[in-house]
Amino acid sequence: MRRISMVAGLALAVAVLAGCPPTYPNCKSDETCQEKGEVCVNGSCQECATDANCKEGFACQGSKCVPKGPECSRDEQCTGGKICEAGKCAEPQCTGKAQCQGAQECQKGRCALPPGACNSPTDCAGDQECQNNKCVAAAQKAECNWEPLRFGFNEASLSSESQTRLSELAECWKTSGAAKGTIELAGHADERGTEEYNLQLSQKRAASVKRYLVDLGMPANQLKTVGYGENRPAENASSEEAWAANRRVEFVR
Repeated sequence: MRRISMVAGLALAVAVLAGCPPTYPNCKSDETCQEKGEVCVNGSCQECATDANCKEGFACQGSKCVPKGPECSRDEQCTGGKICEAGKCAEPQCTGKAQCQGAQECQKGRCALPPGACNSPTDCAGDQECQNNKCVAAAQKAECNWEPLRFGFNEASLSSESQTRLSELAECWKTSGAAKGTIELAGHADERGTEEYNLQLSQKRAASVKRYLVDLGMPANQLKTVGYGENRPAENASSEEAWAANRRVEFVR
């Protein structure tokens, strides 16, 4: 009878223990861990069991949610024709040349310029220019002739030779890339005559050059005229050669 009572008591104790849920962090199911936002892994509450238990951008490693590393760092790590973009495998940029611009070609899912090709000058090296979508050696640009323009004695009008010089200068100025900033047209006279007369004559010479250049298409707001009279001679001697050198308009850039 005593033995029967002991067995009954043991059975009752087992039943009571079996009815009590395990205490945290022990567990038999996820229900025990829910309050902590965890899941049951091998009888213990853990942060995660699979990647699905982690928020986006995190992966489950050692039952802990850790930030995911980049999915890829190069195209070869992607499959299905995808390419690596910003650490993730993405759809290719192109499948044929028709989807690329200008001289670009579709190379392994990306639009790229083949060697020596270009869409703009920035695609070429510094000593090259883009012509017909090809990088070619830049043409040597001629230096403009900025030598002073000479005038006859007591003259402010332009000779045919001076007009030819100015036509060449205007064309070179517009095509050589020099058409930036302001050019000062500095008029000068030789020492003969009064200082006041020579000042006016030098101003007329500068104005004559400006008027002709503007007629050739150079912008008036980039041409500034000033007369210095006889005060800034190129040659200090008193001779025909020196006077001829001093009757001039200089181009000051």
